[in-house]
Amino acid sequence: MHDRSRVPTLSLTRIVLTDGRSVDLTELRLTPTYGDLPHGYPCRPANDLRIQALLHTAARLSPTVPVHLIPPPREYPDQYAGAFGPVETLPRVACVGHFSSTPLTPARDPITYRSGLTVIWFQPTTRVPDPYDTDPALRDVDWPTLALDYELQNPSSQP
Repeated sequence: MHDRSRVPTLSLTRIVLTDGRSVDLTELRLTPTYGDLPHGYPCRPANDLRIQALLHTAARLSPTVPVHLIPPPREYPDQYAGAFGPVETLPRVACVGHFSSTPLTPARDPITYRSGLTVIWFQPTTRVPDPYDTDPALRDVDWPTLALDYELQNPSSQP
């Protein structure tokens, strides 16, 4: 009999969600939140445009699974407001991660089916989420409601 916790995963990390489900981070894209500011300084319109661009990119990259945004914390430093309103900052790293887990439907074969969800979140560093010290908002993702089952593709059957 195999001890599942000792079986190496083919993922960047494994996180245990608040509900007890283990999910594997299989792909992660990190980008600076403020690499290109359309309004010259961090403000609500610029932040909203950045979030919309991330949602669009994530949907294009993962068309078979839903995309979920964890609302980022917004800070308002005491700085002079510009033409587009007060300064509003988000954490400096935007993350788009594809997570997978066992199928949501118990009748599905776990060898050929997985459940998946692409999650967008913001964090202050470029660290890969740690299985033991992950942001609570990431651990609180409602997997049964947000994720979707998908069938793994057989590479030998593709043209």
